Amino acid sequence: MTKTVLISGGAGFLGSHLADHYLAAGYDVVAVDNLSTGNANNVAHLKGEPRFLFVEADIVDDLPESVTGKRYDIILNMASPASPPHYQRLSLETLRVGSEGTLRLLELARSNEAKFFHASTSEVYGDPEIHPQPESYRGSVNCYGPRAMYDEAKRYAEALIYSYRERYPDVQTYIGRFFNTYGPRMDAHDGRVVSNFIVQALSGEPLTIYGEGTQTRSFCYVSDLVTAITLLIDSNEHDPINLGNPGEFTIRELADIVIELTKSKSAITKLPLPADDPLQRKPVIAKAKDAFGWEPRIALREGLKNTIEYFDQLSNDSK
Repeated sequence: MTKTVLISGGAGFLGSHLADHYLAAGYDVVAVDNLSTGNANNVAHLKGEPRFLFVEADIVDDLPESVTGKRYDIILNMASPASPPHYQRLSLETLRVGSEGTLRLLELARSNEAKFFHASTSEVYGDPEIHPQPESYRGSVNCYGPRAMYDEAKRYAEALIYSYRERYPDVQTYIGRFFNTYGPRMDAHDGRVVSNFIVQALSGEPLTIYGEGTQTRSFCYVSDLVTAITLLIDSNEHDPINLGNPGEFTIRELADIVIELTKSKSAITKLPLPADDPLQRKPVIAKAKDAFGWEPRIALREGLKNTIEYFDQLSNDSK
């Protein structure tokens, strides 16, 4: 009997890649997205695929029967704005999808006896006081500031999943903490540093660096993360686990690589560092290695080349 997976946020950057993966693995896929930040074009290539259903809906609201009337084996909670311009514009919606939306999907998972995966984030560590960050680190987060709506929505969701599992121990829950994922299908205007730099470089515009560009990030290519998520769901690891590439780069290093790979003549311009912007991010991934043998394979330059090709094609198609 064919298995079925539900992906909330299924028209988003990550959700659409997961839809591709599970269809290729033989699953039926239902993708739910309210399109507040997702893009129907991300799943347009699946139109006419009989094992794929797209439903425009919000998981905070009552879901339609076209969603609830099916039986699911896996439910992936990928729904949430994930970049500062989006989650700041949709601040209350971000908090609600992390709380009410997560609870709604947990209830659906329990009634279906389905595995439940939640997309968490390195943002739960805030501006970390220890480096690199293991899962045991409790974080340094400002709950009253311009990033709080996203950070606290994700932290609340993790606490909710913990409490839900304590009450209903038969529900199989999995939590992945993502670190700066990038790749094709990123939103060109979502304000994330990789897409910002690539779009600016391809347009010949100055690359915008905040502060001096000495802050660091660890960038994980999308195919590596999809592999990590699927391995985690098939494991016995139910506590939060870091999923990211431990390669660490300064923002200035990233800018220089993008300029080199795009052969751009773009200059670099500096703006003030935003409030609560983390100065360092690097995951400890020993837990993922031990639990299910995962580590990323795609180096930054290779992943950036693929991502640049995507944005270059997108630009050409729009002309």
